[in-house]
Amino acid sequence: MATSANPAYVKAGKIAARVLDEVSQIAVPKTRVIKLCTIAEKKIVEYGGRPAFPCNICIDHIAAHRTSPWDDKTTLPSFGLVKIDVGVHVDGYIVDTALTKDMDGSLEGFIAATDDALHETLDLMKPGVELGEVGKSIEKVIKAYGLRSVKNLTGHNIQRFKLHAGKTLPNTKTRSRERIEEGEYYAIEPYATSGSGEVFGTDFVYIFTNSSIDEPLEGTNEKLRVYLRKKYGPFPFTTRWVKSSNPNVSLLDEFKQLLKSKAIIGHPMLVEKGNRPVSVSEHTVFVSDNNPIILTNRKEG
Repeated sequence: MATSANPAYVKAGKIAARVLDEVSQIAVPKTRVIKLCTIAEKKIVEYGGRPAFPCNICIDHIAAHRTSPWDDKTTLPSFGLVKIDVGVHVDGYIVDTALTKDMDGSLEGFIAATDDALHETLDLMKPGVELGEVGKSIEKVIKAYGLRSVKNLTGHNIQRFKLHAGKTLPNTKTRSRERIEEGEYYAIEPYATSGSGEVFGTDFVYIFTNSSIDEPLEGTNEKLRVYLRKKYGPFPFTTRWVKSSNPNVSLLDEFKQLLKSKAIIGHPMLVEKGNRPVSVSEHTVFVSDNNPIILTNRKEG
């Protein structure tokens, strides 16, 4: 019987909740996004974890996969929705958590929609419940706010070293008959929008992972390929984390070559189809034999 979560998951959850809470408090208008990303990632290490992926900060219609590049000049707006997504791992045990800030108080309904959908879903995270039923619940709550669930973004189960471990937790009603099992870990992340309910990938790519292809390359391409595999393994990374002591080496060009050779995989920035605002609320939970255990609960609950 699974009655308690692995201590490494518990530690990662406490770190992630603390970092998300602290970063959200300093996420005020005109703050540079790169500053917030850097602070979040440094705090994760300071508190005893490692980033499970680069801190994501996505504004308004940008739904996911946006972290700061090297020279990012983006600042937070005085109005709109700002999504902060933090991932932490302790010895490969991963948690994922996110919140949305309404910068001027004019879009509170978006946050209420995803917060309520998240909290109502928690009651369903029990052994034997069909994943499709969870999606149905999320969609119903968000629809009650006059908004749409984003159907092609989903929650996911998590395993050691695997942020996306195979099962998806839908944000809309589906026919999925897969069931939640005791002892599993899930990131629940309802998304709400006033748009079409779909996102698409752009040409902007800031987050990467190493691929399963392990074929040697040449020169600086090979040095970078080996470095990225040794440094980050299965975890996502960003160009901002990589430095070169050789002024004649263009890391952007090197990354392009690694993408071309399929040594790394790029994860395009995702935006809402109609450029409408998007909100998200997210917790990681452990499915015990009784009630689910929220690993990323923050001070405000």
